[in-house]
Amino acid sequence: MRTYDLSGGKLCDALPAALRADILSGTLTPGEKLPSKRRFAEHHGISVNTVQNAYEQLIAEGYIEARERSGYYVADFPAELPPVPTPAGQRHTNKEEKKADVILDLVTNTTDASRFPFSLWARLMRRVLTEEESRLLAPLPAAGAPALREAIAAYLREGRGIAADSEQIVIGAGTEYLYQLLLHLLGRERCFGVENPGHTKIARIYALNGVRFCPVPLDEGGVDPAALDPLGVEVLHISPNHHFPTGTVMPATRRRALLHWMQGGDRYIIEDDYDSEFRFTGRPIPPLFGMDEAGRVIYMNTFSKTIAPSMRISYMVLPKSLLPRYRDMLGFYACPVPAFEQYTLARFLREGHFERHLHRMRTFYRTRRDEVISLLKNAPFADRIDIREADAGLHFLVRINTQRSDAELRSVFEKNGIRVAFLGDYDIGGKRSDTHTVVLNYSGVEPRELAAGILCLAEK
Repeated sequence: MRTYDLSGGKLCDALPAALRADILSGTLTPGEKLPSKRRFAEHHGISVNTVQNAYEQLIAEGYIEARERSGYYVADFPAELPPVPTPAGQRHTNKEEKKADVILDLVTNTTDASRFPFSLWARLMRRVLTEEESRLLAPLPAAGAPALREAIAAYLREGRGIAADSEQIVIGAGTEYLYQLLLHLLGRERCFGVENPGHTKIARIYALNGVRFCPVPLDEGGVDPAALDPLGVEVLHISPNHHFPTGTVMPATRRRALLHWMQGGDRYIIEDDYDSEFRFTGRPIPPLFGMDEAGRVIYMNTFSKTIAPSMRISYMVLPKSLLPRYRDMLGFYACPVPAFEQYTLARFLREGHFERHLHRMRTFYRTRRDEVISLLKNAPFADRIDIREADAGLHFLVRINTQRSDAELRSVFEKNGIRVAFLGDYDIGGKRSDTHTVVLNYSGVEPRELAAGILCLAEK
């Protein structure tokens, strides 16, 4: 058995990283059986739980697979990627506002105000006022305050495994602003591929800007690269780490296939890391950005989910090959996020408050998710529903076994003051076929309100 050096960093990160590296390098070949958890643990002098957690993490990422009564095996990977050529030079909501008679909203992802660290944030703001002084009044670089970009770069290295310099990070007032920058940067004449089903807001932004976009159908692994060339897609906009609304986590084989597709021309992938922080089983899924050797994956994320919706601070990480073009084309832009907020958030990140806040919020949302699922599983109609994709993110799917159409089901919900969205509502092609599947956003759901709603629905 191969012996791994697990002395560097945390053991829970070092072990899956070592196995992942062997799989990617071909040292561990497709179909090869891995040692049993107990044998592996005894050989390396570590606990069986540590090995089990590592195996489960690699299963979630699609690197290995478990076969019942047989063991763990390396997943089947496509051929190695070709060498990189040397370069020559919505969140969808049914309605924007709640109706006055809505007593239970299962559509809008809101945060619990009591969970925001108000007193800590106030202390940081006072320190920023007294210590930053003139920097608060000085013009900011187009990409944002260096202090915040450096803090984000440090967080990405430690928390998401992204090795990026602060100069690659661009701060924006929400992802919509960053989408606009990317349309200028990549060119409006390109065809943009968007996931279908998916966030309808993304497609609406592209349409509003006169950009040609193509809805790309999904299968169980996400976007199929074979579907891209017939559609003429040149820029692919995806959320591989936790897709909304299906909840799909793209396996490693599919990610590598998409990187292979991207290297077949002047193509780019926009990776929206939506909801990735709220994964409740295993470690967070490593971003596609970290697998990209061609330098054409653009990573995007926001603090509106992890801190507060009103925190309109988002960011993207540009590949280094795009930095000269960004500076030439967009370097004259004024950064739209106030300096005061940027310096405060920089301290929140740099001093470790963000990581601690994330840990608390994961615990809170895991508890809330479990409460919501328990209520559903104990409902009078529990035998007529099927809960899916509940291991990550702030939503999951509830399939209803019924002959009623989605329109009829929606009417029943609305008459009882319950606002819902169905999977078919996120069809960018506009087909809106019956799915009998509710996309249940639970972050703003009070269990007692859901319990009352269940009693009403039970009679229907």
